[in-house]
Amino acid sequence: MAKYRIAVLPGDGVGRDVMDAARAVLEKLNVDATFVHGDIGWEFWVKEGDPLPDRTLKLLKETDVCLFGAITSKPKEDAAAELDPSLKNKGLSYFSPIVRLRQEFDLYTNLRPCKAYPGNPLNYKDGIDLVIFRENTEGMYAGVEFFPLPQGVRDALLAHPKMKAFKDTPLNEIALSTRIMTKKGCSRIVRAAFEYARKNKRRSVTIVEKPNVLRETGGLMLGIAREIAKEYPEIPFKEANVDAMCMWLVKNPHDYDILVAENLFGDIISDLGAQLVGGLGFACSGNIGDAYAVFEPTHGSAPKYAGQFKVNPMAMLLAAKMMLEWLGETEKARRLEGAIAEVIREGKVRTYDMGGKSSTLDVGRAVAEKL
Repeated sequence: MAKYRIAVLPGDGVGRDVMDAARAVLEKLNVDATFVHGDIGWEFWVKEGDPLPDRTLKLLKETDVCLFGAITSKPKEDAAAELDPSLKNKGLSYFSPIVRLRQEFDLYTNLRPCKAYPGNPLNYKDGIDLVIFRENTEGMYAGVEFFPLPQGVRDALLAHPKMKAFKDTPLNEIALSTRIMTKKGCSRIVRAAFEYARKNKRRSVTIVEKPNVLRETGGLMLGIAREIAKEYPEIPFKEANVDAMCMWLVKNPHDYDILVAENLFGDIISDLGAQLVGGLGFACSGNIGDAYAVFEPTHGSAPKYAGQFKVNPMAMLLAAKMMLEWLGETEKARRLEGAIAEVIREGKVRTYDMGGKSSTLDVGRAVAEKL
């Protein structure tokens, strides 16, 4: 009997391409696991009205961890237009399955390493090594939105003095997205960042927020971060507004080490961090909770390249490395990262984004050979 049961969700578009490369590398590593395929993504929304079927949720609950490819994300109007005609007019609403996965399994930590591997021609500067902790279940991505604004919500909001400017605006002209942050949510993401810093002997932790404008939600996050920082006196603690952080990351990326932020701000600085080290082709991510985790590249489904085996699989391979670390397979994770770093350093096998002509599978095979 295999030691692990790993759910494999290729998803949409190039998610399937990069998953093939990852599977080849994991097989070469002789990971003692049974890989179980699961259905997720656009085709299941179109055919079934649900991009994350109940059978897939059941499968995930019967596995140890999940390796995820990519998902198509479309506005609700486009999603409704493509729904199978037999499912229309049933009140179905498209909701991102990866966001739902994070909430269903309470995967509150989104861990995004951004590391510049030597030899990558796309590195902004050599030596960049950032780790971003993004709160993954609440904030601006909590999913509580309204349009048009219900009368009861409008009445409650008009009690606020700053809503006077909108008192004569019709309900059907107001859209509202909420930023929901809790003490629990803020505390556990900040603590996760400090614990990681302590365990891995990192240089500093920086809280990235906007409390001078978002006084209640931002103030809550900042206040909690300051209190938790006192429990880790050996770790330097910094504070930065999100807009200034974007500027400083471009100007002086080596000044920062671990960044921690709520959902939206974490999403923004994660993509900026990824571009500093080669772009989304190198951007891996872990969605981590107390009992389960989903590891993925963050480049999206790129439908125009689907099936062409053209895109860079390094983000997927690095996500597999993160998965092995989470499972406690540290030696296999170390070997995999070493093989990835060697292929990048040599520069003999490169996908189009790196100026080469190699295929997705060429890169996967090159990494496997180094193992």
